[in-house]
Amino acid sequence: MAVAADPAVAAASVAAVPRGVGEVVARPHPSLLRRLWRHFRIDRGHLRRRFPAAALARIEAAIGECERRHSGQICLALEASLPLARVWRGQTPRERALEVFGALRVWDTEHNDGVLIYLLLADRDVEIVADRGIHAKVGTDGWQVICRAMEEGFAAGREVDAAVAGVNAVGAHLATHSPRSAGSANELPDRPVVL
Repeated sequence: MAVAADPAVAAASVAAVPRGVGEVVARPHPSLLRRLWRHFRIDRGHLRRRFPAAALARIEAAIGECERRHSGQICLALEASLPLARVWRGQTPRERALEVFGALRVWDTEHNDGVLIYLLLADRDVEIVADRGIHAKVGTDGWQVICRAMEEGFAAGREVDAAVAGVNAVGAHLATHSPRSAGSANELPDRPVVL
């Protein structure tokens, strides 16, 4: 069998074969099907049952209390699931967290010390996205420890306790690296955002 040594010849050979001839139709990976099912099944009702109004108020109070000790800004966003088209395209929780970070303007703080804690319920995933000012001081490993601890709490059915503990852990980093100064303003709402 002859092998085309010239890339142009190989490209012309491929172009000459009609589309669909010899192609293998790929089936979705089983893990993709499971993920699609979770995102189809889990809706805002699941989120409201796990985070009722009293739970959201408790998280809001924890953020407010925490922000009295530092000049950083904490935003907690909760999302039940992604649209199925995004799941099909393979959007990761991290990619969605980055979108939310921008949409909620967590990046737009005076000292570049905004931190988003993002929970995607259908994937049982927690992501932390920190603005460059605070991320440079804490680093990825520091945030990952908090994410894993929160995910363990969610897996154990202690969602609200895990969220409050996560807020306090982020607040401890902010208190260390971005202490409160005179004139520090609350730049972001303390109330958790339900997407």
